[in-house]
This record gives sequence, C-alpha cells and structure tokens, in this order.
Amino acid sequence: MLIRLDDPPAVANVGVGVHGTTGLRDVFELPDLWQLHLYGYAAELTVGDTTHAIRPGRVSLIPPGARVEYRYRGRSEHLYAHFSAPRQGAPRGVPVMQDAGAEARLLSTLLHQAIAAGPGAPARVVACVWTALWQVADLGERDGQQGGHAAVSAAVAHIEANLAAPLTVPGIARVVGVSHNHLTRLFRTETGHTVVGYLRRRRLERARHLLRESTLSIPAIAASVGIADLQAFNKACRRELGGSPRAVRAGE
Repeated sequence: MLIRLDDPPAVANVGVGVHGTTGLRDVFELPDLWQLHLYGYAAELTVGDTTHAIRPGRVSLIPPGARVEYRYRGRSEHLYAHFSAPRQGAPRGVPVMQDAGAEARLLSTLLHQAIAAGPGAPARVVACVWTALWQVADLGERDGQQGGHAAVSAAVAHIEANLAAPLTVPGIARVVGVSHNHLTRLFRTETGHTVVGYLRRRRLERARHLLRESTLSIPAIAASVGIADLQAFNKACRRELGGSPRAVRAGE
C-alpha cells in the first residue's frame, strides 16, 4: 500500500471509537478517506481478502475505498483519524497492520493532542496527525534495522511527544532508564547525532512546518517547540532554516 506524505493531509475527523457494545461485527467502507487506527484491544480486522490480528499497541492504515470488517470480542476502544492524503510527492510503502511497539505511546499522545485541539485549532490537528503518519510510515524501516537499542527508540519517542517541554539530556535519560553518558553514546552510534542536536533539529523542523502551514503567531509557534525566548527562536531559525521566522513563513 502506497501513501504520499510530503505535504500535510486534509484531516476530516479524529476521535475515540468505541465498538462492540451493541454488536460484535462492523462492516463499512470510506470511499474517499484514509483510516488510521491505534488499537487498545484484541480483535480481527479483514481488509479486502486479508485478515489481520488486532492487539493492543498495533496500528492500521487503510486506504480509501477498502471494504473493512471488524470482529470484536467485547467493548473495544481505539483512537482514529480519517483524512485525505496528498496526491503529489514520493510514495511510501506502508503495511496495513503494524505493531507500533515503543512508538505506541507517542502515537497515542499525538492522536490525543489532535483530539484535544478540536475544531478550534485545525492547524494543530493537522500537525499532530501528519507527525503520527510519518511515525507509522517509519515503523517498517525501523523494524528492519538490526541492533537497535530500545533506549534510543524510547528517547526519540519522548522527544517527539514533548518538543514544547524544557527537555534536557539527563532528564530524557532518566525517562528511558539509562545513564546520561550511556544514552549519549547509544544515540550518536545509532543516529549519527547528539541528543541535543537531534532535539534542536526536530524543534526547528516542527517550527518550519507550523510557520508555513498554520496561522499561529510566531510567539505561539516558538513556545510550541520549546523555544519561548523570541530572540533565541529568531537566531535558531536563521541558523537552522536559513532565515528569520517571518522569512520562513513567507517562503523566502
């Protein structure tokens, strides 16, 4: 299954789905929308002619027009996003069903943030869902890597879910259960970056997206990526993005 993610999706709906309370089987089809589901229960999902086992922590991505059948075992709750994907850009191959593993917590955080943003902050909804989709698209590549350390995956997930927070390397290390120095060595070995360098890059990538794709004020964007000092945010944008926040927003 191929999906394009170079541009943000058009999000139709996000929410919490509760099923299996009045019947143990659902059959439906969304002709124009993709479906992203993060599961918290055990069940079965059939897409077309293929049946997939649902387990807590698994995530599915279903293309438009696919006939789906769910068979529940009782009350079943999942997080979901329905969206239209862009038609342009490089296609990414993504399995229908994957085990999110250590990324399940991050995906849950992103989808809950999208739900909380609601209709009052559509740009925030899109940003959260777009980030979640990239995480899902990257799962297969990460599963294929050999020798990956769980602490690095957990550190990346913690950073992605808390870009607005005042993160420090010792604090991240405590969260993932290793020493500061050990996390630093692991992170550089597996990613080629320092923890601080990765955090800075992800904050500025998120800032660039929000500057170009949202109507949030520049101070609000700076705060949302953990650089509340506007002078420091301006310097970081010039250093990492090649221009001031206003220039980046204008596409210069």
